[in-house]
Amino acid sequence: QVQLVESGGGLVQAGGSLRVSCAASGRTANSYVKGWFRQTPGKEREFVAAITWSGSSTYYADSVKGRFTISRDNAKNTVYLQMNSLKPEDTAVYYCAAGFYSNSYVVITSAGYAYWGQGTQVTVAS
Repeated sequence: QVQLVESGGGLVQAGGSLRVSCAASGRTANSYVKGWFRQTPGKEREFVAAITWSGSSTYYADSVKGRFTISRDNAKNTVYLQMNSLKPEDTAVYYCAAGFYSNSYVVITSAGYAYWGQGTQVTVAS
């Protein structure tokens, strides 16, 4: 069992930056693939970024590529999502997730993750 707690969300102006964090606890919490998804009301949860347990491979949605960076610090059991050049369309609840499989087709789908955090709200004002 893995518990995930997100933090760092908030309100930021368009063009600004924000870093959200996800602290993991539980046995072997660092051995999982970690991902970030986001969701707005009435829409399906959308893949944002993922990182393998070693950090050697990262994956990004086209909509955030070049602006967002995912990283992890296994010593702190924490994964980060650095968001730069934010746009109003980035406004959403951001969820952290942990999964077992690092296949590139699996990590971009919500079904590829077994554990989820409660989410943190990110609002980008225009």
